[in-house]
Amino acid sequence: QMQLVESGGGLAQTGGSLRLSCAASGRTFSNYGMGWFRQAPGKEREFVAAIRSTTISWKSGTTYYGDSVKGRFTISRDNAKNTMYLQMNSLKPEDTAVYYCAAALDIGTILNDYGADYWGKGTLVTVSS
Repeated sequence: QMQLVESGGGLAQTGGSLRLSCAASGRTFSNYGMGWFRQAPGKEREFVAAIRSTTISWKSGTTYYGDSVKGRFTISRDNAKNTMYLQMNSLKPEDTAVYYCAAALDIGTILNDYGADYWGKGTLVTVSS
């Protein structure tokens, strides 16, 4: 089993920034594709961003973003710390949601199926207008 624990959520103002972290344990972090999803009240889960494993050389560490966050959010990973990050800039009220960390050995699970092998419990981000 892999455990994923998100942190860094909270309240931000429109135009502000937050950085989310996802700490992983229990499995070899670098082998996993990682991603962020979010879910706002009454809405379906939305893909935010993903980053490929750095163990597999093909497209190692390549990043992907949902259309609504491109140019504003940046995903990254630190394999030495077993941690993934989501830097969120130029926040908007519509970014308000619970943000979930996801891990999958096959990045396609995240990118194509909007699923994961493992999920965190989520961290709430609230952006005030």
